[in-house]
Amino acid sequence: MQVSRYSRRDLLKASAASAAAAFFAEPLRAAAPPASAVTPALVEAATKEGKLSFYSALELNVAERLARNFEAKYPGIAVRVERSGAERIFQRIAQEQGSGIKAVDIANSTDPAHYLDWKKSGWLEAYVPEEVAKHFPSDQVDPDGTHATACAWVEAIGYNTGLVKREDAPKSYADLLDPKWQGKIVKGHPGYSGAILTATFVLSRDLGWSYFEKLAQQKVMQVQSAADPPKKILLGERAVMADGNDYNLVLLKDQGKPVEVVYPTEGAPLIIVPSGIFRGAPNPNAAKLFQHFFFSAETQQMLVDVFAHRSFHAQVKEKGAHIPLADLKLLKADPAAVQAQSEEIKKRYTKIFGV
Repeated sequence: MQVSRYSRRDLLKASAASAAAAFFAEPLRAAAPPASAVTPALVEAATKEGKLSFYSALELNVAERLARNFEAKYPGIAVRVERSGAERIFQRIAQEQGSGIKAVDIANSTDPAHYLDWKKSGWLEAYVPEEVAKHFPSDQVDPDGTHATACAWVEAIGYNTGLVKREDAPKSYADLLDPKWQGKIVKGHPGYSGAILTATFVLSRDLGWSYFEKLAQQKVMQVQSAADPPKKILLGERAVMADGNDYNLVLLKDQGKPVEVVYPTEGAPLIIVPSGIFRGAPNPNAAKLFQHFFFSAETQQMLVDVFAHRSFHAQVKEKGAHIPLADLKLLKADPAAVQAQSEEIKKRYTKIFGV
């Protein structure tokens, strides 16, 4: 456990090669535990614990809605939401674990590479809810059962329809380099947001770092979270966003706000959000019950209907006219490669954009 006392830079230098090898070589693994159901005994044990610590990189309103819905379904169990950017959650958990502090019961992150670190360190508890085993595709479930994808979305381009005509709007990442957008673009930062880190990884891989060097010449407004660019274009502080959560724009558009989402012709980065229980959690039964709740068809459908997130649950349906993932060209990340390159990506990005 001594590795957890190091910075992420130190940790990655020591483990990047072995983690990448583990991801690609798929060595012998311990078998995932049998799928578990919600039983009266589990509910009773969770209720006796009476509380739960939920670390989340989801937006605060989403995390709070999950917490309040869980509390309504299971009275007597209070959920404490600890919400922050994915990279800060990673740092906090590393500090707590390195100090021998067992504070987190369950966590999700918009940076799937975090789960490689946590799993390698032996911090995750193998636990497979029945609905995960029955209704989720195998590529969204850890083979050892330590985590699964609780929800997803894509990073997209977007614009304010009051400031940009549809026929003039960018259709691709290449279009953002047009001089007419200079001083009119906003984007998130990979040093704070796990979603933007993943998006930066796939774009630097597919378009090259020269793309970001050219984009930096556009006098881009830098914000932190992947949820911030949609807010900036809604307010008219910038006309176009170079990246940001598609669901924020989808929800705003549903409300009649003057925004539009654009899925780039080159493809849109897919962001998956795993969830896992921590070994030695102070409230292990409440954590297990929350994991069941999170992956249930009821909660998954709520995430789709209310927050325009995406679900891999086979029984969940896309809402209305929202474009299904299957109809989009997606750019998918390799978590092991993101893990190996994370610090270099943030360092290089900061140097290019000067922030």
